[in-house]
Formats: sequence, C-alpha cells, structure tokens
Amino acid sequence: MLDIKFLRENPEVVKQNIKNKFQDQKLGLVDEVIELDKENRDIKQEVQNLRAMRNKISKEIGGLMAKGLKNEAEEKKSQITANADRVAELSEREKEVEEKIKQIMMTIPNIIDPSVPIGKDDSENVEIEKYGEPVVPDFEVPYHTDIMDRFDGIDLESAGKVAGNGFYYLMGDIARLHSAVISYARDFMIDRGFTYCVPPFMIRSNVVTGVMSFAEMDAMMYKIEGEDLYLIGTSEHSMIGKFIDSQLEEKELPKTLTSYSPCFRKEKGAHGIEERGVYRIHQFEKQEMIVVCKPEESKEWYDKLWQNTVDLFRTLDIPVRTLECCSGDLADLKVKSCDVEAWSPRQKKYFEVGSCSNLGDAQARRLGIRVKGENGKYFAHTLNNTVVAPPRMLIAFLENNLNEDGSVNIPEALRPYMGGKEKLVPKN
Repeated sequence: MLDIKFLRENPEVVKQNIKNKFQDQKLGLVDEVIELDKENRDIKQEVQNLRAMRNKISKEIGGLMAKGLKNEAEEKKSQITANADRVAELSEREKEVEEKIKQIMMTIPNIIDPSVPIGKDDSENVEIEKYGEPVVPDFEVPYHTDIMDRFDGIDLESAGKVAGNGFYYLMGDIARLHSAVISYARDFMIDRGFTYCVPPFMIRSNVVTGVMSFAEMDAMMYKIEGEDLYLIGTSEHSMIGKFIDSQLEEKELPKTLTSYSPCFRKEKGAHGIEERGVYRIHQFEKQEMIVVCKPEESKEWYDKLWQNTVDLFRTLDIPVRTLECCSGDLADLKVKSCDVEAWSPRQKKYFEVGSCSNLGDAQARRLGIRVKGENGKYFAHTLNNTVVAPPRMLIAFLENNLNEDGSVNIPEALRPYMGGKEKLVPKN
C-alpha cells in the first residue's frame, strides 16, 4: 500500500506506474482518492476548529456564570451543543471517508522498481541467467507420475476418492524423498544463518489483507467456515504476520526466518496436461524464507534470497535459470520479483519451482511493522522466497536424476537424509 502523502504529491508517477502494469481501469482511482483525501483533511481541520471554539466558549461560560449572567451563559451552552452535534456528524463522515480511502489505496499497485522490464504478462518475462547444463538424455523420460509409479510411490486414485482432484498419496521411497528434500532445505537455510520456524497454518483476515491483494486472496485462499480464519497458501503469510503491529529496534534487523509448512491453494482455472499429477495441486509442503530489513538493505537481500534457491537446486544436480518478472506479471504489492525455474529433460524446457519477491514497505504499511532507529521511526521492508516446494520440485529431481534402467541417483548432499542410499531402485 502506497503512502497517501506520496500519492498526493506524485499523482502522475502513480498513474504511470498503473499504466506500466497494464491496469488502466484503475487510473480513475488516483483522482478519486485525492478528492477523498482532501475532504478528509478538510474534515479534520473543521473538527479541530470546532473543538478549539468549544474550549473558548467553555471559558466564556465560566466568566458569565461568575458575573451572574445566566441567560447569556445558557446561549453559549446551546452553541456548545450545536458544536458537539456538528463534531459528531463530521466524525462519522470522517470514518466513512477514511475507510473508502483505505479500500482504494489497497487496490492501487505498489511502485515497481525502475529495473523491472515492462510487459503485459509472464510471456514477456526476461531470462537473467542459467546455472548448470540442461541435458536431454538418450532415453525417453516418462511423465513424473509414471516414474513415481515404478516405485509404488504415488496413489492419485485413492486420493481422489478421499479428497477429490488435486490431492495425492505419496508412498515409500518417493514419500521419503519428499521429506528428505524438506529436511535438507531446512538445514541448508539454517547453515546460511536463518532462524528455523514452524508457523501457524491458519491466519486471520487482517493478516491476509496485510500480505496480499484482494484478487490474490480470492484466487488462492480457503476460508474456514464460521471462523475469521484462512488456510495459508504459503508460510510467508504467517511469517510476515508474526510482526504485525510491532515496533522493531533497528539494531535487531534484519530478521531472517526460514519456515516449514503445508500450503493450501484453490488453484482456479484450467490445467494443461503438464500441470496434472502433482504439479498444480491444492495441498503441498514448502520450505520458505523471509526477511524483514531496513529499506536500504532490501535490494541486497533480494539477490541473496534467490541465490539461495539456485545454490540449493545445484547441490541436487538440477539445472535452473532465473527469470525477471515483467511489470504485468507482478502482484500489486511487489516492487520486484524473479522466478527460479528448473530444467525438465522430458519437456525440454524450464518450469517454475520458486519465486522471490521484494515488497518494499507495502506489507509493513498494511500490517503496521515499524522500525525505531536513530533518526526516528519508519516502515520496514519485507522480502520472501521459496526455498523448495515439493512435490513440484520432485518432478525436476526425478527427471534430472533418472537413469535409463529406471533407477534414480541420490546426490551426495541428500544421502544423509535418505539413510545413506546412493540410488533408488524401482519395484516395477
């Protein structure tokens, strides 16, 4: 959410930013909120004047009463009554105006970083760099669920009966591999200085609207019926929410946390063949990382965060690349974002396995996360990034470590988490 003062003083900058994000339908909101802001400031000024007048009249009443001028004092009292009625009327309108301003401000997109490429959607995202050599083996690489089936590692049919489409049972070595990847990612981030955290898996509505836009919320979140609670779509939500309405000491920053959680998403829309199986699902588990830092440090942390994911995937012998998200592909709160994509030997292309975002002070403004420093108070900057999100990550792992005989190599870094196994041997 933007600072209303910034919008008031830079309306054309805000409008151009809206155009850069191809959200021209929101352009009128800038003028509307400026008008409401003026009305709100006029109301506050009138209320202030009325209260000053009340204080002045109150003193006059005391003087009149001391002189025995009761009739004149009663006239003054009637002025105070009218004054109070007007203040009550203005205060009620003030609440309405401020609520409308808040609603509009929460739909106006954050100012994107100047380095973000201008583009309408994800088809115009820009490749930054590749890490590792993408290989297409001489043998055919099966679909990921077929690979899992060879190990008796997946049961989609039973999951469909129990929970419906978009759910799964992972079994045996595949389930163990799933847990091993999560555990390895946890320790990988701890070794990089992050504090491990297991957060709440449900959050209240004020936290939801603090960390994401209304459009994202509708597309992603599951609401708990009869409760002011939502299932988290990513642990970033409850991790950032941990600092709601807090004042952090500048010397305590940055706050660097890595968390494990299950995640729940509606995943609306049509899904192609490549997004079936365990690629796009309603429930999955993830290791996440978040940073709360000083504004001048957020760009540096942004680069550190996505590099962590690249480094982790490379230790598992998975080629990856980074993509800079264009303006039209950025969610409204994001200042800058990049995707990490893993190589798929079967598809002969890269696919998304994680996303890194710098949200500037947008989440901090919504959630009231302030920092107390030597030069006063200010809003913190927040960032988040996926460490690893199996089972989607398992697709990349299985395809890139698959042998012609159907066995799967276990990279050295993961072996301690797989009981020392160097290879998985299929049962079928």
